[in-house]
This record gives sequence, C-alpha cells and structure tokens, in this order.
Amino acid sequence: MQRINLDEKWCFRRGMLDSVGMLQWDPGELVNLPHDGMIHLDVTKEAQAQHDSGYYPGDTCNYTRYVMIPREWEKDLVGLQFDGVMMHTSIDVNGCKVGEHHYGYSPFYVDLTDYVTFGEENRITINVNTGVQPSSRWYTGSGLFRGVTLCHSPRVFILPDGINVVTREVTDQIAFLEAQVEIGNETLENHMVEVKVELWKEGEPEEKAVAEARRMIEVGKNNRETARISIHLSDPVLWDAENPNLYIVKATVTDQSVFRTHSNPVPIQTVDEAQTLFGIRTITVDSVRGLRINGKPVKLKGGCVHHDNGLLGAVSLYECEERKIRKLKETGFNAVRTAHNPPSGALVEACDRLGMYIFDEAFDAWGMAKRTGDYSQYFAALWEKDLTAFIKRDRVHPSVIMWSTGNEIPERGGLNQGYSTATKLAECIRTLDPTRPVSNGICSFWSGLDDAMAKGQDQTQNAATEKEADFWEKQTEAFTNGLDVVGYNYMEDLYERDHELYPERVILGSENFPREIGFRWPVVEKLPYVIGEFTWTAWDYIGEAGIGKSLFVEETDPLAKKGPWAVMPSSTTYYPWRLANDADFDITGIRKPQGDYRSVVWGSEKTYLYSMQPQNYGKAEVISMWGFTDARKCWNYTGFEGKPVEVIAFSGAEEVELLLNGVSVGKKEVQKDGNLPNSVRFVLPYEKGVLEAVSYTDGMEVSRDRLATTGEPAEIRLIPEKKELRADGHDVVFVQIEILDQNGLLVTDAQIPLKAVLSGVGELSGFGSANPVTEDNYTQPETYSFRGRATAVIRSGYEQGSAELVIENAQLGSFRTEIRMLL
Repeated sequence: MQRINLDEKWCFRRGMLDSVGMLQWDPGELVNLPHDGMIHLDVTKEAQAQHDSGYYPGDTCNYTRYVMIPREWEKDLVGLQFDGVMMHTSIDVNGCKVGEHHYGYSPFYVDLTDYVTFGEENRITINVNTGVQPSSRWYTGSGLFRGVTLCHSPRVFILPDGINVVTREVTDQIAFLEAQVEIGNETLENHMVEVKVELWKEGEPEEKAVAEARRMIEVGKNNRETARISIHLSDPVLWDAENPNLYIVKATVTDQSVFRTHSNPVPIQTVDEAQTLFGIRTITVDSVRGLRINGKPVKLKGGCVHHDNGLLGAVSLYECEERKIRKLKETGFNAVRTAHNPPSGALVEACDRLGMYIFDEAFDAWGMAKRTGDYSQYFAALWEKDLTAFIKRDRVHPSVIMWSTGNEIPERGGLNQGYSTATKLAECIRTLDPTRPVSNGICSFWSGLDDAMAKGQDQTQNAATEKEADFWEKQTEAFTNGLDVVGYNYMEDLYERDHELYPERVILGSENFPREIGFRWPVVEKLPYVIGEFTWTAWDYIGEAGIGKSLFVEETDPLAKKGPWAVMPSSTTYYPWRLANDADFDITGIRKPQGDYRSVVWGSEKTYLYSMQPQNYGKAEVISMWGFTDARKCWNYTGFEGKPVEVIAFSGAEEVELLLNGVSVGKKEVQKDGNLPNSVRFVLPYEKGVLEAVSYTDGMEVSRDRLATTGEPAEIRLIPEKKELRADGHDVVFVQIEILDQNGLLVTDAQIPLKAVLSGVGELSGFGSANPVTEDNYTQPETYSFRGRATAVIRSGYEQGSAELVIENAQLGSFRTEIRMLL
C-alpha cells in the first residue's frame, strides 16, 4: 500500500461545512497537520466542561483540502488513514458523505474508491464536533490532531496495520517467530497470492536481510485472509527497555492467479508491499515470579500520561513524544500508561526506539457515562470495531507489554452487565493478540453500585468482621474474570490482604498518589505478585485543573481539618486554573520537585534542595490527594530576614548537612520511614546568600545542591534544545527562556511580561509557561515568565531557510536565537 502524507496546507474553518457555498464566503485559514483547533480558543469561565477541560470551550470545525487522484489509479483502491480525530468525525468527498467515526482516539480507515473522480482534483472535507461538553474528564483538543494519510493500493493488497510478528519462543540463540500478514481482495475473482516476509535490523540496508520466508494462500473474492508464516532467526538481538533493539519486517504480496482469455493463460502479478518496525521479546507474568521480559524480572516504574503536549495542545508530533519519553526515561521511568485511551502512533514509535514499556489503554468509559458527551453513548455499537483497530495498530510494537480494557469503569460492580462485558473485551483482545497480558484499572466504589449495594457498602465500611470487610474484593471478583493482571487504583493497602484471598492474582498499581512513592515503592519491590506502580501523573496536562494543588491555612482553619478533598477543584472557585499540577514534569518539560524526589527513591545519588515560602511558616499545608508539598527552588525572600524558613532536601544518603554562606546550620539523619522517606527538613532564620545541602554516607560526601539569592532580572537567556529542524512540517524545537540576574543566575521568582517575534520560515506553535493558573492563550505571542522561565515552541514548515526568534521585554530589551530548517 502506497502511503502519502497529506498533512500540508489544509483549509481550517470554524463551524460545520455543509455546502460548497461556504467555501466561497469563508476563505478559512491554511494550517499544517497535525492541528488542534481547541488550543487556539481563549479559556473562559463559562466553558461548559469547566475544570475538566481546563476551561476550554468545545466547538465544531472543519478541514478542507483538494487532492489530485491520478487517472492511472482508476482500477485501484484509494482511502484515507487516520490515527485519531477529535471527535464525532464526518468525512465528505466532493460533497458526498463517505464515512464517520465517533471515538476521538482510535485509528480508522475510510475507503474513498467509489467516491473520487480519477484524473481530477477532489475536495476532501472533514467535519468534527466537540461541542457536546463535557465530553471527557480532561482536555481533549479538537480536529485532525494526529494527521492524515492518503492510501493507494491494488485491489489485492495488504490491509492497513495488516502486519504482525509474534515471538513464539527464544531458545538456544534462535528466535522462533510467526509473521501474520492480512491480505484483502476487492475483486470479483478468487486470487492465489504468495506472501514473502523479510527481516533485517533497523538501521541496516534492506539487502542485509537476516531471515526470509514465504507462504502461498488463496484469498476469496471480496474477502480477507491472514497468511501465517513461520520464520526463525539465529542469534537474535532482543528488545527491552534497556536495550531497545529493533528489526524491520517487510511483507511483499505477489498475485499468482492465472486467468484464461481466448484459451491462452495470462498471469496477472499485482504486487503490494508494506513494512513496519518490530522487536523480539517475550513476556510472562505470574504471582510467583512477577513480570518477566525475556526471562528477566522487571518492576514497572510507571507514570500515567495524557495525550496532550502542553503548549501545543493535543497536537501529536514524533519529536514531542520522543522528547517526553526521553526525559521520563532519564528520571528512572521504564513504563507509561496511556491514560485513558489509545495513544498516538508517534508516542508508540518513540517508546519502541527509546525503550519504554507501554501499558496500553482502550477506554475511560463503557456503557455507563462519566460525562455528558463521552464515549458511553457509542460504546455498545462501536467498542469492538474501535478496540480491534487499536489492537491491530499497536500489537506489532515491542514497547506495548500489556493491554488495558478500561479505567475506573462504573460497571465494575456488575451494573449494566459489567461482568460479562469485562470478560467479552478481554477475550476480544486475546483473539487479536494472545501474547500479552490483559488488565483493567479498577478503583474503590465511589461509583458503580446501585442504591441497595451502596447502602450495604456504607455498612461494611464500619463493619468489624473480616468477611464484611471484603466487600470490594467480592463485588469486583467477577469483573476481574479474564484479566491476567488486576489494576489497583490507589488501593495499595489491599495488596497483601488480597494476596491471601487470591494467591494467584497478579497485581499492578495502575494509579498511585505522587507523594506516596517513598513508602509505597519498597512494598512493590518486596512483593513478587505486585509488578509495579504508575504515578498520577508523570507529565502535567491541561484539564482536571487544580487536582494537584496545595493550600496553606492557619492551624485553626476548618480546612486544615477536612483533609485533602477540601482542595479539590470546583467549577466556580478555581478559575482560571488550567493545568492538573500533579506531575513529575511540567508542561514545558522541566522536572518538578516530586520528579526529583522520585528519582531519589529509585536510586539517584543526587541531592535536591528546596525551600518553603517563609510567609507560610507555622501554617498547615493542605495537600490534595494528587498534590505534592509546595517546595520551591528559590532563596529570594527579601523582607523576611531573620524570620524562620523551612527547607527540605531529598537524598538517599544517610545524613544531610545544611550550610548557609559556608557556615554549618546543622546535620540531620535522612528520614527513612514515615510519609516522606528520603527527605530531611531544617528550619533556620532567613539570610541572603548561598544555602547548600551536602549528603553523606559513611562520613563521605555523596553529592550536594544549592540555593542562591539572586539580583533583579537583568537579561534573558534563550536555550534552544536543538539548532536545526527538518523542513518536513513535523519537526519542532523547544526553546527554553530563562530570566537571569547580572551574575547570570536564574531569577527563580521572576514573573515578567514577554513577547515573542518569529521571522523567517516555520511558525511559533506555542508560547507560554508552566503556570497552572493563567488565562494566557498559548498560540499568541505574549506571556509572563513563571518562576523565572517560559518556553517557545517553533515548528518547521515545508520550506528550508532560517527562523529567528526574538524574545522582548520592555525593561530588559530584545534577545534572539536562530534555527535552521533543512530539507
């Protein structure tokens, strides 16, 4: 199948395009895909989805492009492949509706063959509708946020996502594989075809194939068949997170059918071919040995990630996904959970190449709604189609090690035939891919019970007997039927007791509170039947605004006694909170205190020093369930000289000494238990200068960190993460913007206005900061720095040349950097 990228120059308009007349009076705006229409809108307190969407409103919009379909394709097939479109998508060709798709995250294919005019330009129009809000529990974005591909093939062809390779066994330096190639036949005759499969190492030339095999099969008229081809490979290099070795598999289909015309045999050899990345690795999981990849035990150091890319909105580009995965891997993560939907193909490829395990999730809702406009209204009719497309796209990828059928599904208590539906989905996945374990992220019963059961649960919560205390386990037992791994959301305290109830159950901490990693992770390491944990979340995101907030109140304040739920967001109180603020990394890719803390828990020998704001000393910090203590990388507290300030250091060493301007403030043992192990706190009178924390083990220095008082903002430093981009419309560079004092130190409390001006080729696709509380429009060239930083994102176009980025401030002047775009 010939695949032609169609991402260049689409005409984007607001509203629904229902007639050709609209094209004449609304010229629209030329955009390159992937594109998010929602991120261009201003946030508003009146947004129907409120904090769910980060106060972004939904709307309808459309995309139009004219595409020449060559006359020589007239006897062939033509279609469009989408990796995901947000959402309720309708596709028209020359004014005729040719298809629709409702789920925003699943891939799909639309056949255009009977609707296009060959030898002419054809108008392709795609209408999307995110106007029914709330449609999700987080920011969705809208539109063609994962791009479009034009597909051309003969009528005997390899289906889109039609190649899979299964590792049956690896033994005695031989990998025994089975290649599965799905062949379609859109003719009125049966066809005998030969399917050849070739393997070579990724990065090596195609001529250096390391294995090859063939299979002859018959494909009936207007039918589909799968060629199953056994193939073995000597001295294979295996894929895992530490060694992401990849191969390329190429399938070639030759039509061997012979037709007779005037009694003469005429062979017809229509050839189609396709290729994909894959990796050789095995997966086993059980309650005795836990998770094993290639026979070696693995604990999943995981993080949940939503699909958006911060300042770019829901736009998914490989360079953005690769950057995200690379930074998570540097922190110590080896796994991500695609919460709570199929990810982009770009993210999966990044995980393949960099070495990151994926807990691949299908749905956030089944038949019972969580939000007014969510997928529940289409689940009964479309789940199998969407699940199948998702599994077929991702099953060849070695980074995907586990499937999830859903998250916190209301049917988990048995309502709406939930027990049978759970089994049905798991069995569907096994039919498509029997090689990976199937899971589901199950939570406690804050929903999912009828009135009588809910009343009974209230009674069991205060019950004294162990039998009555097993309500959750018994009520969800049938729901776990068919699951190889049972995901526990925020229920770590049940691990050991549930192992006694179900000794063969494999448990995964599918969601976990970020500040609990210090005392939870040792439990994961201790218990073989618990295979890992996934923090909520690894990377900050738009929507669920403010779930990671913390507040400081007087000890006598009633809020201090209400606990974490007291600071959960509401639809009126917390505008303009935009971000969840619950992650190890902020939306610009800067690691936050909880990310530093996690790296220490996972074995980093570095020391990390932070301070608490002195105006909050003596107050109670009320931290939400998904929050972390409000520690800051700052020592600028003018006006608080001589007043107490608390500092906190994260360290895996035995003890930490604190030095202020070279004088020891004291030395303390690092806390090894309690709510925040691997930390130590000091209180000292504030004094300007340099504060250092030095970690020691066995009396020897291990590492140190420092905070320094800075001067006023004096200059701006631009740090592009690379200097050259490919002029292919898909490359991006993140330019970090730092506010410095006269000595070149980062002014960590600087909040000053900034303006961005980009000249030359390319576009300024995002501009803003990690501030979770802002009304900034990320697509506009004005923002304020947040804690001394801001970020600009430059995206390449299809033209080579140079782009100059200028960042301006009225008091500090103009500062610039240059980026080159190369073909």
